[in-house]
Amino acid sequence: MNTRLQDWFDKGAFFQYKDKQVFYISEGSGNCLLIIHGYPYSGYDFKLLLPKLASSHKVLLPDMIGMGFSDKPSAYQYSFEEHVSMYRCLLQFLNITEVHILAHDLGNSIAQELLSQWQEGDHTIKIRSIAFLNGGLFSDVYRPRTIQVLLSRSPSFIGKTISRLIPRNSVEKATRSVFGKNTQPSKELLDDFWQILNYKNGKSLAWKIGRLVFEKDKYQQRWIKVMQQTNIPMCLINGPADPNSGMHMAKRYRELIPHADVRILNDDIGHWPQLEAPEEVLLHYSEFLRSSFVS
Repeated sequence: MNTRLQDWFDKGAFFQYKDKQVFYISEGSGNCLLIIHGYPYSGYDFKLLLPKLASSHKVLLPDMIGMGFSDKPSAYQYSFEEHVSMYRCLLQFLNITEVHILAHDLGNSIAQELLSQWQEGDHTIKIRSIAFLNGGLFSDVYRPRTIQVLLSRSPSFIGKTISRLIPRNSVEKATRSVFGKNTQPSKELLDDFWQILNYKNGKSLAWKIGRLVFEKDKYQQRWIKVMQQTNIPMCLINGPADPNSGMHMAKRYRELIPHADVRILNDDIGHWPQLEAPEEVLLHYSEFLRSSFVS
C-alpha cells in the first residue's frame, strides 16, 4: 500500500469479531463519537474530519467487515443486523456504553437499525445523537447509479462476474460521478480508493455487500416510524449535488421527519461531503451538537 494508506493503517488496531479481524481507529478523549462509513470504501473517507473531531471527542472509526482494512470473507452473511452486531461487540469490548453517531451512505442504514433496536428496548448502547450525511435514508427517492444496479440487482452469478472483472477506470468514473463538479477527487484519492477496494481481494465482494442497498425496502416502514417517534437529536447534513441522495433526499427528510433539522451544504457539493467540504461539515456538526445540548 502507498505511504498515505500505510500512515492511516498504522493509526489503527484490530478487534476480533467472531473469527474475523475488524480494523478500527480510536483517537481523542471525551464523549464517544462512533463514525459509520459507507459503501464501498472505508473509514478512510473521514480522514479530513478526524483531527478536528478527535480534539473534542473520543472518535471510534471501524471498517465494516468486507470493506477497508477489515477481513473480507466471501462466505459470510452480510446483513444490517450482522454489521450492527459487530459495532455493538466492538463498543462493549472497549467498555463504551454511550455514543454520538456520525454516519454516511450505507452507514446511515446501520445507524437506522441501531436506533430502531434502541427504541425497541435494547439499551446496552445509549445513543446520544445521530448526524446523517448523504445516503439512502428513504428507498423511495434513492437513485442508484447504473453500476450499482448491474452489480447488485443482477442475478448473483452476473454480479459476481462484473465485480471481479470491472476495470479501474469504470470504478473511478462511477466514483467521480457522485462528487460535485467543482470538488472532484484527486488522482491520489482515487488511487487510495482503488487500493482500499482491492485490499484482501475486496473488489470481488462489491456485488455482495452492495446488495444491502436494495434490501432496505423491508426495513423502511420500521426505520421511518422510529425516526418519526424518537426523542434522540438527529440531523441531516446534505450535499445537494449528489445524484444518488442529494437535495431530493433532503426534501424527503423534511417531509417525513417531524421538526427536521436539515443542513444543506453549498450547491456544488456531492455525495462525499466529508471529503468535498470538510470544514463546512465540521461547522454544521458542531452547531448541531450545540443546538441539541448534547455536546
